[in-house]
Amino acid sequence: MAMVPHLRPVDPAPSGAPQTLIELAHAGVTFRTRTGEDLTAVEDFNLRIQDGEIVSLVGPSGCGKSTVLRMLAGLQEPTNGDIWIGGGKRRRGFSEVAIVFQRPTLLPWLSVLKNVLYPVRALRRTTAADRARAQELLEMVGLGDMGGRMPHELSGGMQQRASIARSLILDPKILLMDEPFGALDALTREDMQLDLLDIHASTGKTILLVTHSINEAVLLSDRVAVMSARPGRLQELIDIDIPTPRTHETSAHPAFHDYTRRIRDNIFGPNARSHA
Repeated sequence: MAMVPHLRPVDPAPSGAPQTLIELAHAGVTFRTRTGEDLTAVEDFNLRIQDGEIVSLVGPSGCGKSTVLRMLAGLQEPTNGDIWIGGGKRRRGFSEVAIVFQRPTLLPWLSVLKNVLYPVRALRRTTAADRARAQELLEMVGLGDMGGRMPHELSGGMQQRASIARSLILDPKILLMDEPFGALDALTREDMQLDLLDIHASTGKTILLVTHSINEAVLLSDRVAVMSARPGRLQELIDIDIPTPRTHETSAHPAFHDYTRRIRDNIFGPNARSHA
């Protein structure tokens, strides 16, 4: 099956209106299995994301959440439909879209500071301004005094903070996060959730987050996109109308339980709430 690029600029929003930064329109991905059969991972997927939003993707395992992120990162071409990204011209690549994976994937032979600088180094440039920016990002993620350390000297949470700093070094418009806190212990995960909200408040980045935690999705997001079982489609898009700034006390807000229950009902059905 031929694969063709489907990335186009979003039409500018009217003056004063929210700017749509990402749009997936009827996007789908079909893989060819080793036995020659077609396997559809994502089908007829439609989603618009506004500039500066945090949107979470949730859904049952295997529904194509990571495939959606890979399409936006340019790592997987859609086999159907279209993807638009704002900016006035065709843009694709690490400088516009950065991705943070579940594991930090830091280079073990480089210091933390040099890991953060690695995307700049890959462009064959490293200036004093780049080094200052890397140090600024390390301070923003709470690692200001760790730049000279090696990755193995850091805890898992610290390594993931360094990975997030690295993803921001080229000042991307969009930050894609694929279960970024899934490998962390529960207490570190809670700490990192608040760190992400602080980073968003500081940078205003547009963030699309894949998570298997319904509570995490509600806590962090402006909207939650609930996907159906494979082939993944957008089942419901839920606005999270809970005041900001949010903290872990936000889970006591009267609406928090209603949102988590609504998402669980979408995924598991109304009679299976114990699956949380």
